[in-house]
Amino acid sequence: MLVRGPKVLIVDDESNIRQSLKGVLSDENYDCTAVENGEACLAELARQSFEAILLDIWMPGLDGLATLSRIQELPADSRPAVIMISGHGNIETAVRATKLGAFDFVEKPLTIDKVSLALKNAVHQRRSDLELQRLREDGVQPEILGESVPMKALRQQLKLMAGTNGRVLIYGESGTGKELVARAIHRSSARAHGPFVEVNCAALPEDLIESELFGHRFKNQDGTPDHKVGKLQKAHGGTFFLDEVGDMSLKTQAKVLRALDEHRFEPIGAPQSIQVDARVIAATNKNLEKEIERGNFREDLFYRLNVIPFTVPPLRERAEDIPLLSSHFLREYARSYGRKPKELSEDAVACLMEYHWPGNVRELRNLMERLVILYPQNRIEARHLPLESVRKNQNKQWNGIGTLHDVKEAAERDYILRKLEETSGNITRAAELLGLERSNLYRKMKNLGIAPKDQTRAEETL
Repeated sequence: MLVRGPKVLIVDDESNIRQSLKGVLSDENYDCTAVENGEACLAELARQSFEAILLDIWMPGLDGLATLSRIQELPADSRPAVIMISGHGNIETAVRATKLGAFDFVEKPLTIDKVSLALKNAVHQRRSDLELQRLREDGVQPEILGESVPMKALRQQLKLMAGTNGRVLIYGESGTGKELVARAIHRSSARAHGPFVEVNCAALPEDLIESELFGHRFKNQDGTPDHKVGKLQKAHGGTFFLDEVGDMSLKTQAKVLRALDEHRFEPIGAPQSIQVDARVIAATNKNLEKEIERGNFREDLFYRLNVIPFTVPPLRERAEDIPLLSSHFLREYARSYGRKPKELSEDAVACLMEYHWPGNVRELRNLMERLVILYPQNRIEARHLPLESVRKNQNKQWNGIGTLHDVKEAAERDYILRKLEETSGNITRAAELLGLERSNLYRKMKNLGIAPKDQTRAEETL
C-alpha cells in the first residue's frame, strides 16, 4: 500500500493554479486537497486536519490574511503551518502575514522548487514544535541521553558555556545527534525564549541556499514584487543553526562571513542591509581543516565559527549507552503507536552492542521504531534484529544446539522475518520474494509464532 505524505490544503481562487499545484505536489507524494476561497478553507479545516496550507492572499470574500487570522484561532495541536502565496505582494504584506503567524511567504509565479522547499521546511518545523509541546506537557525536554564518559563530558561542557553567547561549532558523524546538542545549547542560553531557526546546508540546492539564508527582493517579468524573508532574519533574537555547514559553497560562505562580522546582511537584490542579532551555531560531519587544505572551505569563516568546539562521539565509541538508548526509544514508540511496552532480551542487547552502527543514534532509533511496528512480542530477541552481526552470532549459537529440526525451524523463522523486514511488513510482497502463496505464508507465520494480525496491520499502514 502506498504511503501518502503530509496532508496539504491548497487555497486559491484560480482554478488552473489549484489544479497545477495539486498535480505537481501529488507527484511529490503530498496528500493534497484544493479549495477556491477562505470560507471553503475553514470549512475543510472543520472536516479534517492538515499539516500545511498554501494560502493565496488576494481572494474574493474572505481574503488570505483574514483566513490566516481565523486559522490562528485553532488549537495549537491542530493548527497547520501556513505558507502565503501572492502575485501582488509587497514587503509590508509579507511582514503582516508573518506577524499573523504565517510560516513563509512565496511569490507568484510559483516554481516547484520554491513551493516544495517551503512545504518541506513548514512540515518539519510544525512536527518539531508539536514534539516539543508534547514533551513540555509531559514535563520533560529532549534529553542528551547516555552515562558513558564521553556523554558525561559533553553535558559538563554544555553547563560550562550555558550563559555565554559564543559561537559554537559541533563536530560529529551523521546521525550522532548534532541538532539535539544545538537545541540543548539554545535552551540553556539567555536566548531560550527566542526562535531556533535551522538551515540544512546539505539539503538545499546551490541556486536556492542564498535566498533561503538571506531572503530576496526581486521583481517578476510583469513588474510584480517577489519578496522572501530569509532564515537569518527570522532568527533575530534567537539562535541560527547552520547544519552541515561544510557543504556550503564558497560564494555563500563569503556572505555568511560578512554577516557574522558586521551583524548585518543584504537580501539578494535589496538596496539596503538588515541588522540582525542572532547567535550562530554550526555543525558538520566533515574535517573542516582538511576541507580548507583542499580549497573547499574558507579559513577565516572556520575561525569565526570555531569559537567553542563540541564533538559528539559516534555510537560505536559509547556502546555502553546502547541499552539505555534502546529502552528509551522502545518506550517512546510504544507510546506513540499505542503498543504495549517492549523489552530487549540479554542476547538482543549483546548483539546491539556488538554492531558497528554506521548510522549512529539515528540508525538505532529507526531500528527500535521498526521493531515496535513489526513485532507483536513484548520481548525482542536477537533473531528479530536485522543486523549482520546478529546473524553471525546466531550461526555460532546454532552449532551443537538442539535437533536438526529445531535449527531448520529457527532458520526458516529468521529468513521469513528478514523478508518481512525488507518489505516493511508487506505480506504480499514478502510472499512473492519467498516464492509462496500468500495463504501459505500466513500459515507458516502462525506455526512459527509470527502473529498474522499484527503483520496485517503493518501492511495496511505502510
